[in-house]
Amino acid sequence: MDKKKVNLSFTIIATVIGFMIAVQFQTIKKPVDRDTRDIWELRAALLKEKELQSNLVTQIRSTEEKLAAYESKRKQSKEQALRETLDELKSEAGLTEIIGPGITIMIEPVMEDIKLGKPLANVISPDLLQRLLNELNMYEAEYVSIDGQRIINTTVIRDINGETKIDGHSIKKLPVEVKVVTADQGTAEKIYNRMNVSKARDEFFIESLRLNIKKPNPNITVPAYSNPIRIQYLEPVKEGSGS
Repeated sequence: MDKKKVNLSFTIIATVIGFMIAVQFQTIKKPVDRDTRDIWELRAALLKEKELQSNLVTQIRSTEEKLAAYESKRKQSKEQALRETLDELKSEAGLTEIIGPGITIMIEPVMEDIKLGKPLANVISPDLLQRLLNELNMYEAEYVSIDGQRIINTTVIRDINGETKIDGHSIKKLPVEVKVVTADQGTAEKIYNRMNVSKARDEFFIESLRLNIKKPNPNITVPAYSNPIRIQYLEPVKEGSGS
């Protein structure tokens, strides 16, 4: 009986020892991974991480600068667009000098009338000037001045006390210079040819006046409108009115 107990104890002890050996063998076979790098390798890795961080910061700053430059350019583009719109509106209103292809027309007295004993004409009626303007507009004149006075949409040509006036400017003596600017040189050629055979020439000649039409010139200057422009029936819009 004692022998059986001894064998059982021996078996149990052997089993425990075998289990412990198996566990120890498994631990040795799969050791826990540890960072075995020396101090210089760690410093190199740290330096590499710092360089990466520095590059990221540089890229962020570069992107921010690009965004700021884009925003500034966008604002400048808006300001430039406003300036261009303002210049365009001024040009359409006649407030800027215009230089371009066109023709010059001289309104002169008919000198041949002296031989017939007729007095030289020294007055141009508002009606004649208006008919001339109508023909020029029909032949695609873009900008016109008469006796140095820019003609715009609100220009008034009328007789005041026997004097023909253009927006208050008196036409007192002949010859009178009419300058016309067109869209391009081709249009200037067309208006030159058409005015040479126009009805306006006959109408002026009946009044002892001649239209002397000069050949097209690429650099005709029409001055800016010099009088104040009066705007009626317009009121500033109040903020928040929604109108």
